[in-house]
Amino acid sequence: MSNTNQVTEIVEWNMVNWKKCQKAVFKLQKRIFQASISGDIKQLRRLQKTMLRSWNAKLLATRQVTQDNTGKNTAGVDGVKTISPKKRFILAKSLNIRQKPLPARRIYIPKPGKDELRPLSIPAMRDRALQALVKLALEPEWEARFEPNSYGFRPGRSTHDAIEAIFNGIRYKAKYVLDADISKCFDCINHDYLIKKLGTFPSLTNLIKSWLKAGWVFQGLREESTMGTPQGGVISPLLANVALHGMENRLRQYALSLKGYKKSNKKNLTFVRYADDFVILHHDINVILEAKEIISEWLKEVGLTLSEKKTRICHTLLPYEDKSAGFDFLGFNVRQYPIKGIHNSGKSTNGARLGFKTLIKPSKKKILEHYEKIVETIIRHNAATQESLISQLNPLIRGWSNYYKIVVSKRIFAKLDNLIWHRLLRWARRRHPNKNVKYVMDKYFHLIGNRNKVFKTKNCQLIQHAEIPIIRHAKVKGEYSPYNGDDTYWASRMGKHPELPIRVSKLLKKQKGKCNHCGLTFMDGDLMEVDHITPKSKGGKNSYENFQLLHGHCHDIKTTEDAKQAEREYQLEMEEIEKNQEQINDIWKRGLEGKPLTEKEKDIFWRMCI
Repeated sequence: MSNTNQVTEIVEWNMVNWKKCQKAVFKLQKRIFQASISGDIKQLRRLQKTMLRSWNAKLLATRQVTQDNTGKNTAGVDGVKTISPKKRFILAKSLNIRQKPLPARRIYIPKPGKDELRPLSIPAMRDRALQALVKLALEPEWEARFEPNSYGFRPGRSTHDAIEAIFNGIRYKAKYVLDADISKCFDCINHDYLIKKLGTFPSLTNLIKSWLKAGWVFQGLREESTMGTPQGGVISPLLANVALHGMENRLRQYALSLKGYKKSNKKNLTFVRYADDFVILHHDINVILEAKEIISEWLKEVGLTLSEKKTRICHTLLPYEDKSAGFDFLGFNVRQYPIKGIHNSGKSTNGARLGFKTLIKPSKKKILEHYEKIVETIIRHNAATQESLISQLNPLIRGWSNYYKIVVSKRIFAKLDNLIWHRLLRWARRRHPNKNVKYVMDKYFHLIGNRNKVFKTKNCQLIQHAEIPIIRHAKVKGEYSPYNGDDTYWASRMGKHPELPIRVSKLLKKQKGKCNHCGLTFMDGDLMEVDHITPKSKGGKNSYENFQLLHGHCHDIKTTEDAKQAEREYQLEMEEIEKNQEQINDIWKRGLEGKPLTEKEKDIFWRMCI
């Protein structure tokens, strides 16, 4: 069946068999992954071309940018934000790798915790959909090639995996660290180098070139792009990872050239990269210095340089060049502490005491930023109700605690809870300047079991950082990828992700990692939403028995179906009322005319008379 016939036959977007769509695309992605592993380039390119022509892939790419993407309502230069279901079919049908892209719309957003602004380039809606389609074809190929210690912007890999890799690299030996950051990574990548490295077929090469060269529009003026991959594009993170691929292999070659056993040399040099941030760990300072020069030379070919301000050399246990021990990476502080006694010391693989303890904690900078954000929220809600303040604070506390619950955070959690408790007491006393402390405490703080007085109301209470249990994160296996076909492994990891809310995690376990609407296994990057099985408008309760976990798009479909069902029930109810009214009018009329009535009709007639 042709694409045109399929479009005309399907009346509604929600009538698409998404389960069949997604299964077909994922099956093709797994074949691309296997072809890339085996080195069968001819088969690889044939499968990628099939993917780019696939109607199922075009539908999924369109759904991603128009429904699932959190930035779906941000317009490019075409001004298109929300697209109706019928227009989504037209967009999917129009996707062609030979089309010419529009320039992106440039905006500037503040960098978290900094005064600098980060440039974002927002492509037009059609270009976003086409980039999503191309990513479906390219990502499995490169997931088969990427190095095991690359963690940023990759499916199934997170910051927590990178932190665990660092811990595994230093847990038995103190090491020197090159803590490095690439200067303006996304903005300075050499286009020719990137295109050559991609090495794909001509039509796709020309399309990616046109995206890189499309430029951007800012305040009505168009700028040309001669280098870099625009931040904000769907495919930009993948292209950046492709450009930086090879750093670990280059260091591995260097490690093998060192004196001594090749296997131990290779093991002693640890490299961990998350996007444009990376660390190199080794017990010899000379190796670290040489590694820095090697990586600097390697980056020149890519068109990149190391940031002098953000790149430093330190030691995990001892101060180095008047710099304190340890380093910050991805919001965590990694450091080893000397232990004089026999207790609390780390142990080697054979049980010998190391004389130090490796501890990873939230960085002081991130703790301060979090506390300042909490205080700012409390101050901003001086005139709000207690429930409103709690509803604003709970997501902040829960999200931050979930991120740091994989490391040594218990004391920090308790300290933050204490600081916030005193800040909330000040908030409460400010509202009642003429009342004593006891009155304020009794009004806003209540005992719960053995806990201290908790900031709560009848309907809700403030959660505490210390309520979140510390759970060690299991690092992703070596070069594992979601495209390797081990669905059981990835489904189990999804439910254990540190940043996953407890409610979502429980529902994932209950549903065995599958969406209750379409029946497909949730994959990394899927938008997951909690739905009320029986809508609250029909008396549904906020309980686990009435919760289910759905894909974002499945939730949209279910909400539409619930609305249609409610409309049908309303129409039936109105028809029943009209029907009964007609019967009552008929009884009234026959009663006035003195015609015979049944006993029930007589009862209705006399009631109307009264």
